[in-house]
Amino acid sequence: MGEGGRRVVTRNVNYARGGGRRIARELYDAVKRAILNSVPRDGEGILFRDLSRAVSGRVPKALLRGRSVSWYTTTVKLDLEARGMIQRLPGRTPQRLRRTGRGR
Repeated sequence: MGEGGRRVVTRNVNYARGGGRRIARELYDAVKRAILNSVPRDGEGILFRDLSRAVSGRVPKALLRGRSVSWYTTTVKLDLEARGMIQRLPGRTPQRLRRTGRGR
């Protein structure tokens, strides 16, 4: 994956203005797909603390080589929350996530 490739500017649900990071599109797409395949649409959702492990098993190792799985998982998770594709289950601790009806 070349660094000169296309990049995605992520959103961050915790910041109304900005707060996003620039990530190579290929890596963003792979982590996004892994998160959406790991987070259920119904039931109790998935614990946030389990999400990085679920993502690491679904993203090609070559894309993550030398990179922090938890950092990319958290950054893309916050972006997907800001876009309304996943949500935190209200009133739940520890944090649980579930897919919404938006997006893929």
